Amino acid sequence: MGATGTGKSSLAMKIAQEFNTTIISCDSMQLYRGLDIGTAKASVEDQGLVQHFMIDCSELVETYSAARWAEEVATIIADENSQGRIPLIVGGTGMYLRALLEGFAEIPEENPEEREALQRLQQEHGTPYLHAQLKSVDPVTAERVKENDTQRIVRALGVYQSSGKPLSYWQQQDNSTAWKIDCPVVVLEVAREILRERISDRFQSMIDAGWLGETRWLEEQGVDELHPAKRAVGYRQLIACLHGESSLEEAIRDGVTATRRYAKRQQTWFRNQTPDAFIGDAESCYNEISKVLRG
Repeated sequence: MGATGTGKSSLAMKIAQEFNTTIISCDSMQLYRGLDIGTAKASVEDQGLVQHFMIDCSELVETYSAARWAEEVATIIADENSQGRIPLIVGGTGMYLRALLEGFAEIPEENPEEREALQRLQQEHGTPYLHAQLKSVDPVTAERVKENDTQRIVRALGVYQSSGKPLSYWQQQDNSTAWKIDCPVVVLEVAREILRERISDRFQSMIDAGWLGETRWLEEQGVDELHPAKRAVGYRQLIACLHGESSLEEAIRDGVTATRRYAKRQQTWFRNQTPDAFIGDAESCYNEISKVLRG
């Protein structure tokens, strides 16, 4: 695991080839078909060298959750283990990792009509209005969700209105029947200034590879404004450019800044939420993973 731009994928490819094993993507955006450049998805060549799971397994219109990902990954791990392989779980989506390692609460699906109604309310009155509504019915969730976090606020209100119980209630339920996988966690980190430079260079290389065109394609698919892809770092700034709200130069600058902030949040999350993880540079992480795979 690790922040965006730390070199997780290249390290994983090296190890997977050396130990003849497979890679499971732990990235909430790489699930979607069509989002290749902006998600730094493994190339066709790399996928030909090493089998990758949980990439290109969902259409944009589908809803993917940490719970669904964890359940599917648990099955993949069992199958890989039965064939004598220890797969590498590689990515930066911490909540997906937590669902796999710790289990997850069974949260009811939202009623589509309720979600659409909430989206209309958000467009008419704004996100702070919805946050106030959430505070009145689920103060526990409202306390930990930022006032401008539209996606999570709509999700929480949708669960409440669809099930009659707040999201916090469902999250506190026993999750003993959920998948729980026991595996070591290794977090790759690089020096702050090196990471900042890498993020800037990678963002520009993605632009050169056609990221703006990929974003235009995303806009043409007609998914709603709360779709995770349209709110993802980088895509969000390029969408603003396509709408004439900024120049491409401004979008790149804003996207790089947002990506750096996101990387910092990821680093903080892994340090706080995976206390037993091994944290180190590429060489030490390689050595740590190699010890596990050699048994």
